Amino acid sequence: MKVESSPDTSPKTVNVHDAKTHLSKLVLEASQGHPFIIAKAGKPMVKVVAIDHEPKPRLGMLKGSFVVPDDIDTPFQSDIEAMFGS
Repeated sequence: MKVESSPDTSPKTVNVHDAKTHLSKLVLEASQGHPFIIAKAGKPMVKVVAIDHEPKPRLGMLKGSFVVPDDIDTPFQSDIEAMFGS
C-alpha cells in the first residue's frame, strides 16, 4: 500500500485503489484517532475521521439558569382565557 505522509501531524494520504484494498485496516486506524485522506490521481478527495460520541439530548439544558414565576400567565390571563374559552 502506497501511503504519503508528512513529518508533521497531517493525516496520511492513500490512493483510491489502496483504500479499497485496505479499507478495514484504514477504518480501524481512523476509529482509533488516526484519520486519513483518500486521493484520486494525487488529488485529495475525502478525509476519513472517527465519529465522536453521539451528542447528549439537550432537554433540560437550561435547568437552574433562570426562574419562571408562578404567576407567569397573570399579565396575559384574559388573552389566554379568550383563546381557550375558560
